Amino acid sequence: MIQIEPFTPERTEEVGALILAIQQKEFGLAITRADQPDLQAIPDFYQTGAGQFWVALYANAVVGTIGLHDIGGGAAALRKMFVAAPWRGREPGVAQRLLDTLLAWSRARGLHHVYLGTTVKFLAAHRFYEKHGFREIAAAELPASFPAMQVDTKFYAIEPGGGIRA
Repeated sequence: MIQIEPFTPERTEEVGALILAIQQKEFGLAITRADQPDLQAIPDFYQTGAGQFWVALYANAVVGTIGLHDIGGGAAALRKMFVAAPWRGREPGVAQRLLDTLLAWSRARGLHHVYLGTTVKFLAAHRFYEKHGFREIAAAELPASFPAMQVDTKFYAIEPGGGIRA
C-alpha cells in the first residue's frame, strides 16, 4: 500500500538518491546533487510558508517525491516530482496521488497559481501535467520569484482552485 507523507529529514539521502538516479541514469542529465542545494535543505526550502514536500512510500521506502516551494504573492513552484520506474502509470497511481496531495494543499492554503519548469526530455511528464489541467506558458509569464533550474526549458501553470486566468 502506498502512503503519501510529509518529508522528514531522515529521508534526505533516500530522496536525493531517487531523484539523482532518475535525472542522471534515465534521462542522461548532467546534473549533480551540488547543482540542487534544495535537496540538502528540504525543510528550509520547501516546508516554509505555504510550501511542503511529500514522499510516496511503499514498505517504508521512498518511491516518489513532490515539492511545493512558496514563491510569494499567492503562488508556488511545483518541483522535484519524481516517481521510480516500477511505480509509474495509472496503476498504482503514485504520481496522481502525489499531485492530488499537492493541489489539495495548495487550495487549502489559498494559492492562486502553481508553476513548474521541466526539461523537454520529460515527455511523459508533459502529457501528465497537460492531462491534469496544467497549461504550457512562456518563460516570460513566470513570476520573477520563480526558481528556474538551468535544465528547465518548458514551463507550465495551473490555478489550483480552477482554470488558469488569462
